[in-house]
Amino acid sequence: MDQLIKTLAVVVCLVFVVGSANARNDTGFLNRTVSVNGTVYRYQVYVPANWSKHEKWPVVLFLHGAGERGDDGLLQTDVGIGHAIREQTSRFPFIVVMPQCRKNQLWTDADMQAQALAALQHSMKEFHGDRDRVYLTGISMGGYGTWDVAVKYPGKFAALAPVCGGIHGPQRFPQLHVSLVNDTSVADPYGETARRIGRTPVWVFHGADDDTVPVDESRKMVDALRAAGADVRYSEYPGVAHNSWDRAYAEPEFASWLLAQRLHR
Repeated sequence: MDQLIKTLAVVVCLVFVVGSANARNDTGFLNRTVSVNGTVYRYQVYVPANWSKHEKWPVVLFLHGAGERGDDGLLQTDVGIGHAIREQTSRFPFIVVMPQCRKNQLWTDADMQAQALAALQHSMKEFHGDRDRVYLTGISMGGYGTWDVAVKYPGKFAALAPVCGGIHGPQRFPQLHVSLVNDTSVADPYGETARRIGRTPVWVFHGADDDTVPVDESRKMVDALRAAGADVRYSEYPGVAHNSWDRAYAEPEFASWLLAQRLHR
């Protein structure tokens, strides 16, 4: 009888320990995969330490730059918003989805956008994302991707934050441009981008001395948005070259500005 009681006590203990472990939420930078048209893509999701399934969470989709392309599912967390989160986690009370563009491809390619949006959808479901508070941001190549995705999916995102992106490709990287550039029926891709974005709030960032993506790309896009009566902010950093993302994601108002934007259905 004593042995039976001891055995039951051990079983109860084990059940309690396993149950407690399962009850704990995984937070921080988490590895995930998504399959699109038979291809498996690795991506990462940042989940705040205070995450709870009992509330809906704002979600940021981040598109990295050309230098972070690959298939390891990790490089894209080292530069841009991932780096900013590690510097000060308290400033980012969001679920942050970080897909990775494959080498020799661009965020303006349809299949790369499909895997990014699939990762976003999976993360929304897994981490109780609030569909009225989904935000899109990207740096450099990802800045171009931000403009392009926003045009193709109007009304999907509550706000946009393109960093050192553009519409026409830079001289050294002409293949990088938004899809509207290839549309012969569009005489002014800046104006048409602004028209299709409509009233979606946008905060644009660029370094004044950018020697990779000309600052005129952001200036022209901001002018087009203002001419269209859009809700746009612009931060241009004097003396800053291509890396304007460190300054952009360190803006004291960045998170609060995003959180103030939501879709009204």
